[in-house]
Amino acid sequence: MRRLIVNADDFGFTSGVNRAIVEAGSHGIVTSTTLMAKGQRFDEAVELGKKTPQLSIGCHVVLTDGTPVLDASQLPSLTVDSQFRDGMFSFAARAMSDQIDAEQITAEAIAQIRKIQAAGITVSHFDTHKHTHIFPKVLRPLLRAAAACGVRALRNPFGPRFPLRSTQLLTRPNLWTRFAEVRVLRTFARKFRESVDREGFITPDGTLGIEVTGTLDERLFQAIARSLPEGTWEFVCHPGYNDSELQAARTRLHHSREVELRVLTLPAARELLARQGIELTSYRDLGRDLVVKSGAK
Repeated sequence: MRRLIVNADDFGFTSGVNRAIVEAGSHGIVTSTTLMAKGQRFDEAVELGKKTPQLSIGCHVVLTDGTPVLDASQLPSLTVDSQFRDGMFSFAARAMSDQIDAEQITAEAIAQIRKIQAAGITVSHFDTHKHTHIFPKVLRPLLRAAAACGVRALRNPFGPRFPLRSTQLLTRPNLWTRFAEVRVLRTFARKFRESVDREGFITPDGTLGIEVTGTLDERLFQAIARSLPEGTWEFVCHPGYNDSELQAARTRLHHSREVELRVLTLPAARELLARQGIELTSYRDLGRDLVVKSGAK
């Protein structure tokens, strides 16, 4: 059996992103989304989410490039001038050299998840902005935070072999660079699985789409869908409308979000998955599987 969760990141980021995610969930193949607790359009996203019950909503935990929920004075290892420290590379270096306090990660993640829960949203899962939970010293405190909030599912940020050949990658320099970065970080995959299993969490077999962030088009989606292995996988996407609000926001993803929205809402996308025998599922369904398994013990 092959099952696919299609998760749209950045719910709450801008109105155009919110509108696109709801559209892709109502008329496309998106089944889940993750909400930014400090997104500038958080309240709007909450209301839209409540009107779109088919969407499974999780928490997009932000630890870099943004503003914390807690007062920054409580997070000295994570913040500078009341903001999270910018830049994934500097975050990665500090995460791997014990310069980030685990208790501060746990406290901030709990605050973000509980803010979403307090707004009336049942948080089905979590992932992280820029996939910072790839690092074991970030993952462990995040698992503690999620457990404290009753959240037992999360993104597995590691994926199978990328479906394009090297010659195809070389024709897309940006995609090649992203592919190389993700391959280097795969060294943490074993520790990720060990931690998740030990703490009793549930996660898909892996993730597709991280490498193609910002470059996804119909051809790439077809290549990924046709190469999907057996099991339950997540496809990461970032649909949105490139309006003036998004253009003013700090993100490298602008026009690409509209391209992704088009791909995700094409009738051909759903038809392709059906032809490949791929069943769409969600993190909410994954959580139900965990309850069933627990009850069977």
